[in-house]
Amino acid sequence: MKTHTTGPTVGELMSIEPVTVALDESVASAEKLMSGRGITGLPVVDRVGRLKGVLSQTDIVRAHASGQPVTSWPRLAVRHLMTAPALTIRLDESLLTAARMMEHHHVHRLVVVAPDGEHPVGVISTTDMVRALAELLEESDDH
Repeated sequence: MKTHTTGPTVGELMSIEPVTVALDESVASAEKLMSGRGITGLPVVDRVGRLKGVLSQTDIVRAHASGQPVTSWPRLAVRHLMTAPALTIRLDESLLTAARMMEHHHVHRLVVVAPDGEHPVGVISTTDMVRALAELLEESDDH
């Protein structure tokens, strides 16, 4: 079911060329990557770049809260903590559709996929949505 609305699409507002992480990468490396890039989630891909899940700060916090420090798990890989399958959306979907999906699933980001549905081409986050809303409100105040 496609929602028809005026305004920007997911493809127009998404963060392009998403930072991804491999299934077998260590959680510690992924955590460092997120911290260094100032992001809170990473699409997880296999060796040929197909989307397999998402690793978020929430996943890492849950691991830390389990009572055993992540550093004590030297073989802990991203695939052990990621959320799968990843929630995805197409480039041409409306922001309303994206917002409803995020709200329904209680997530802060959706992975935007190529037409094949398997390869991530971007990420749309609640931050992107708030930025778009602020711009729309600013435009309406200018008129």
